[in-house]
Amino acid sequence: MPSLPIRIATDHPAFSGHFPGRPIVPGVLLLDTAVGHVESATGLTASGLASAKFLSPALPGEALWLDFEVDGCVVRFDIRCGQHLVATGRLNMAGAAPA
Repeated sequence: MPSLPIRIATDHPAFSGHFPGRPIVPGVLLLDTAVGHVESATGLTASGLASAKFLSPALPGEALWLDFEVDGCVVRFDIRCGQHLVATGRLNMAGAAPA
């Protein structure tokens, strides 16, 4: 399973409103970053989000990792901080051979 670092700048504009005084990385930012990394690594295009579950918050500056596995036209992914899971989900991919 490939593992790629996720880097989100600590001064990202999303932190000012999510949430003032106690910022966390917005889930949509995690998903957008995961999709971009998977597309770049595989050459495939995401056609939809099949599922996503957010399990724990990610804080600004935390070292995050994206682990993913391609299975036909689906990519299963985990986003983690160290050994604890931050988010998990599945992406539908266009241009992939069915499993």
